[in-house]
Amino acid sequence: MDRSFFLGNHWLFFSVYLVTFLVGLPLNLMALVIFVGKLRRRPVAVDVLLLNLTLSDLLLLLFLPFRMVEAASAMHWSLPFIFCPFSKFLFFTTIYLTSLFLAAVSTERFLSVAYPLWYKTRPRPGQAGLVSGACWLLAAAHCSVVYIIEFSGSSSPSQGINRTCYLEFQKDQLALLLPVRLEMAVVLFGVPLFISSYCYSRLVCILGRGASHRRRKRVAGLAAATLLNFLVCFGPYNVSHVVGYIQGESPTWRSYVLLLSTLNSCVDPLVYYFSSSGFQADFQGLLGRLTGSWGPWRQEKGVTSKKSEGEGPPQELFNIEAS
Repeated sequence: MDRSFFLGNHWLFFSVYLVTFLVGLPLNLMALVIFVGKLRRRPVAVDVLLLNLTLSDLLLLLFLPFRMVEAASAMHWSLPFIFCPFSKFLFFTTIYLTSLFLAAVSTERFLSVAYPLWYKTRPRPGQAGLVSGACWLLAAAHCSVVYIIEFSGSSSPSQGINRTCYLEFQKDQLALLLPVRLEMAVVLFGVPLFISSYCYSRLVCILGRGASHRRRKRVAGLAAATLLNFLVCFGPYNVSHVVGYIQGESPTWRSYVLLLSTLNSCVDPLVYYFSSSGFQADFQGLLGRLTGSWGPWRQEKGVTSKKSEGEGPPQELFNIEAS
């Protein structure tokens, strides 16, 4: 890819990175507090996986300023070169961790509904921890190709005259990089997408036979949001790997669709919020405490409940399940 492709466009990349950082960081920090609190109260396998997904998003956001500096410098790498492969390695690793953890979460939810008796006899939080470790290892192992590419070839483009970072590649580097990208598109995107599609489709079918209308609607919405997240945020980027392998070079539009994958770190907390009433309650409570309105709201609610005590059905009938 020629760096001239970014001339005039680098402020678009900077703007997307900045918005992602400003929106995604507080949302994921709140999600982190909520999942840690839930695991302290009652460890659940899904929360272990979602906690790791949140940590992955936070890792991407914390190192996003490196890409902001790069974009503000017209895609020149003005920082010490040692940060170039490190920041790119973390960036791509966290992107693929999202697809792996979403697939793991869909599998966990499917097993809990399809095999409830077997599911309850298994130490699921411990197994979820092992699965999380395997996901981190699998994504990191594939994305370590960044180090191989940056230090291979007759002279690394990042250390050359253009002073770019992981943007311009020589033919011998592309001969190694393009097949690895194709494998990543299949293993780290295609397989998780297939697993998630199968699990959520089966989940919708199972719940359609006996669950309440509200629960069927919630699961259908969760399935649609997850698959839409896959297709919109990660689909175009992984398609660029297939196109690049066929053409023998990186497509010029690859960096544009990579912005969609970056925005995913803002989407994940929204999926948590709208898919679980328990997360909604914890989020609203945490937001109330942070804004200083939690105490007065709670007192007002307590006074109201005392006044209405004995009038109408008990409050428990209105509680929404925290799945």
